[in-house]
Amino acid sequence: QVQLVESGGGSVQAGGSLRLSCAASGNIFSINVMGWYRQAPGKQRELVALITSVGGTNYADSVKGRFTISRANAKSTYLQMNSLKPEDTAVYYCNARIVRQTSQDYWGQGTQVTVSS
Repeated sequence: QVQLVESGGGSVQAGGSLRLSCAASGNIFSINVMGWYRQAPGKQRELVALITSVGGTNYADSVKGRFTISRANAKSTYLQMNSLKPEDTAVYYCNARIVRQTSQDYWGQGTQVTVSS
């Protein structure tokens, strides 16, 4: 089992920055991939960025060059968000994935990010 707690959301004007944090506990050394997802009202949850246990990263096209995912250690993952746009407004969720014969996904409770124009 893995428990995830996000923090760092809030309201910001377009062009501003926010840094999201995700604190993991439990079976953290079994985590293969950490990711950030977001869900805007009326839309499906989408991948924002992910980072593997060996440091490989992947980003949604919509955030490339603006967002950076990083992992300080097995417990802490961050999402630095710069040049924020109103379309970045969503609830942001931290995800941990353990890959064995099947994949297990764990989710945080989400943190709201609101970008005003």
